[in-house]
Amino acid sequence: MTTPVPFRSFNDKFECNDDGNFTFSSTEQKRIEAMLFENYNSLVLEPFEATGDEDASQLTVLRQRHTAYLLRYLKNCPPSYSTLDASRSWMCYWAVNALKILDAEIPKETVDNIITFLKACEHPDGGYGGGPGQLAHLAPTYATVMCLASLQTEEALKSINRETLYNFLKKSKDASGGFAMHEGGEVDMRSAYCALATCQIVGLPIAEISEGVAEWIISCQTYEGGFGGEPHTEAHGGYTYCAVASLVLLNRFRLVDVDSLLRWATRRQMKYEGGFQGRTNKLVDGCYSFWQGAIFPLLDGEMEREGRSLEKGLFEAKMLEEYILVGCQSLHGGFKDKPDKPVDLYHTCYVLGGLSIAQKYSMARDGKILGGDVNMLCEINPVFNITVASEQFAKEFFTSH
Repeated sequence: MTTPVPFRSFNDKFECNDDGNFTFSSTEQKRIEAMLFENYNSLVLEPFEATGDEDASQLTVLRQRHTAYLLRYLKNCPPSYSTLDASRSWMCYWAVNALKILDAEIPKETVDNIITFLKACEHPDGGYGGGPGQLAHLAPTYATVMCLASLQTEEALKSINRETLYNFLKKSKDASGGFAMHEGGEVDMRSAYCALATCQIVGLPIAEISEGVAEWIISCQTYEGGFGGEPHTEAHGGYTYCAVASLVLLNRFRLVDVDSLLRWATRRQMKYEGGFQGRTNKLVDGCYSFWQGAIFPLLDGEMEREGRSLEKGLFEAKMLEEYILVGCQSLHGGFKDKPDKPVDLYHTCYVLGGLSIAQKYSMARDGKILGGDVNMLCEINPVFNITVASEQFAKEFFTSH
């Protein structure tokens, strides 16, 4: 397996070497590397060898196919599946956010149907459930509010009952300093982030719910440097993102052991694949393009305030672009975990978010993105994982209302 100069990923120098000791993990790693090289060979290497043109690769973001895939799910706003009935508000967010990152138009009828559906998910006592008539829960509350913000209409934002929402957020506060996901529910890093991000995006006073939160979050930083879901658990990409974003929202990032966090985060990018793993010694997964990738602009922002910014960036953005377009994009629309997995709304949303972040770093570094300007996505705000335009619209609306 050899790689021509234009690509940094899929280099045989970094293939898995298990020294001939058979394990399930090493076998899976080798299988994934082989699949990625096969994709790379057909999409990049063969066109390159045929033309000698570095730009002859077939790595184009298939906007129309992704848009059609996403709108198909939203048509029934969203369809009710027995196994995903508690995730219907999440499905709206994943699809709408992905469409906004693609800069795709959402039909007005679809927008109106989403607003009506999400209003039906609002609990009488505040917050939102995963579907109509369900218990208020911080996770779908975050998803619903970010979806409504992403629609970028006054009607969507007016549908949020901020008074009952704030009551729900305050009621979710736990004596430990964290937040319970729902009444009597678990206290973990997701709930802290969902509560704080929701509070901030709708312009509610964050100070009233922030007592002890930063200290609880710091208690979850592990010996590796990343953050676990709760104290004394393994460092994980999703929880680390939630921790870092929460501390940024609280303006308490200075409490972090930054050096150990940097060491852990930078080591999660896979040398061969170019994408990220979520935990130490795990396989690459497209969703961590956002969960791990979004940590870096947050770190960069905080380090810049301390005069510690790095000119070349903290991760290889070009390699992440390569992994996404070679290994995660389906030719039929949608994105996935890795080449042999099916597409889904969750991965489509978070892969596109990661690609947007990678493109911003690539542009800053050499003024180019993989596949050319035709692949340029809308910029996201890494604190909320919605587009900058959506965040600005919500900010202006809630400032004036």
